[in-house]
Amino acid sequence: MVREALGEDAIIVATREENGGRTVRVTAAIDTDAAYPEKAAAASDDWLYEDDDNEVMVVEEITETMLRHAVPEDVLDQVVSCASVMGLDEPREAMTGVLESLFSFMPLPNTASTLPIMLIGPPGAGKTLAAAKLAARGAMNGLNVAVITTDTVRAGGVEQLAAFTRLMDISLKKAAGPKELAEKLAECRGADQIIIDTAGVNPFDPEAIKGLARMIGVSEMDPVLTLPAGTDADESGEMARVFSTIGARQLLSTRIDVARRLGGLLSAAHQGGLSFADISDTAKVADGLTPLTATRLTRILMPRAEDARVQSAAQAGHIARKAG
Repeated sequence: MVREALGEDAIIVATREENGGRTVRVTAAIDTDAAYPEKAAAASDDWLYEDDDNEVMVVEEITETMLRHAVPEDVLDQVVSCASVMGLDEPREAMTGVLESLFSFMPLPNTASTLPIMLIGPPGAGKTLAAAKLAARGAMNGLNVAVITTDTVRAGGVEQLAAFTRLMDISLKKAAGPKELAEKLAECRGADQIIIDTAGVNPFDPEAIKGLARMIGVSEMDPVLTLPAGTDADESGEMARVFSTIGARQLLSTRIDVARRLGGLLSAAHQGGLSFADISDTAKVADGLTPLTATRLTRILMPRAEDARVQSAAQAGHIARKAG
């Protein structure tokens, strides 16, 4: 199919499963010299050598970046292969192109949405704070926001979110099970945006996953996997695969400001076939979420010297605030 679409010189750069393994995404490319032989013939040997040197430098820098972020070998191979066939001579430009080719980016809506947004994920992922940030963003945009929590068992789960919703004059609704969740959703039918916070679930506990799946199944909704940055890459990938089987399609990344290695997030998006949504890179609730794009992710993965200094200062400030 690739050769029919792009010609005999096309090569497959990468493949990955999506929609919980029900579909496969294939990334293909055409070698520049093969596609335009007349340009290659017209170029002098000196230019060819110089281009080769630049491309090698780009691939080496991208490889070093992937290793620094502890990216799993299968993801690293696809990233490097894609960068090799692009023929770009600027590392960050090449990285942006690679990310756009291998991953998808789908920010969470900041306008009225037809489907409720349900934040799901393992314990301690930052779902409750992310729900508060989503609610704050919607309220600041003039939306009629409704917030529901199913985290009724964990000590302080309801109280933590209630403290935020009271400040925004939003009534927090509680649902202890699928039946109650269906009732609360019916009560919120007129809202512009419905946000559902859930209890943390062990993805390796089949019964816990079945319980969460029953919650998701009460109505059509958008389950969004919430994962913290800095988690082990292989473990993040395994968790993403599990959550994708019960409906997760997007990845909301938290704790970006205090993580130094983001291989886990790349692995989760790759293994789970998830689209990158937003990132949480501050403890502040107002303006606490930022839509993620390939360009923004490149800046996080490959900060320039001045960006790195700002990032280090922000991390130091965050640690100091926590210590205080």
